[in-house]
Amino acid sequence: MRENCTGGSLDKWTELRTAYHVARLGTVSTAAEALQLHRATVNRHIDALEAEIGTKIFLRHARGYTLTEAGEDVLRVAQKADEMIQDLAGRVKGGKSQIDGEIKLTLLAPFAGFLMEAIQKFRIENPECAVRIDVTEDLARLEYGEAHIALRAGNKPDHPDYVVTHFGDITFNLYAHDSYLTRHGPAGVHDGFEGHAFVLPDFPLERLPFGAWIQDNVDPRAVALSSRDVGIIERAVYSGLGLGFLSDAEAQKRDNLRVILPATADWTVTGWLITHVDLHRTEKVQAMLSCIKHFKSKQDR
Repeated sequence: MRENCTGGSLDKWTELRTAYHVARLGTVSTAAEALQLHRATVNRHIDALEAEIGTKIFLRHARGYTLTEAGEDVLRVAQKADEMIQDLAGRVKGGKSQIDGEIKLTLLAPFAGFLMEAIQKFRIENPECAVRIDVTEDLARLEYGEAHIALRAGNKPDHPDYVVTHFGDITFNLYAHDSYLTRHGPAGVHDGFEGHAFVLPDFPLERLPFGAWIQDNVDPRAVALSSRDVGIIERAVYSGLGLGFLSDAEAQKRDNLRVILPATADWTVTGWLITHVDLHRTEKVQAMLSCIKHFKSKQDR
């Protein structure tokens, strides 16, 4: 990007912000509506910015606009600038007691239950700020503004621009509801789970902490239900459809669930809270992190 575009020229912020909204929303019409501008004005802003940069930042097609490689860089700059300007505006106003706008979290489904109390506290303190959660296996590109906070599992991320803190360990085990055991009798490895049914997550086994156990002990014909939606697996176990893997923390909140196997250290995953260094200190991110850490410390006592 040319110096005269990134060197602090405020007259380019309007075009940059417009491009950011087009990239985020996908079409000129939706961006124009969000910005309360005419479509022609949005197109003019994009043309001016591309002329200033000296390259295309969007590929136009019938379904909307797709970022070019240069456009990805523009989006990253615009997202960070937008977040920090909003944060600065709140600080300059002084006396502003509430955070507004939106905060985006991305996480794996098993973590969702751990965050609801923290999100409730955040919303009570900041009712003008909406919380958006994206449940996905993919790590959002925080440097491109895809999320403010990510909660992931596994090895500690080593991205140089990420601020990573330990969230805690989550343990899993095989559970069954009392209604299921009443119908099918006791379950255990002693009889090879003969006559028993399983409900299992539909993920590659190597990505599950208990995947090797499933491969060694579960006959594919015994799988009554599978789904990529962990919430469906949980509800299937709660309803007595079959044996299924749940986090110990979530299972212990429910009555009438029985653990089937001895605790296994290998079935533990480590969680990490991840933010981008440029946005880590903003009021919005710090407020949510404070709520998450507060309730996680209560759970760990």
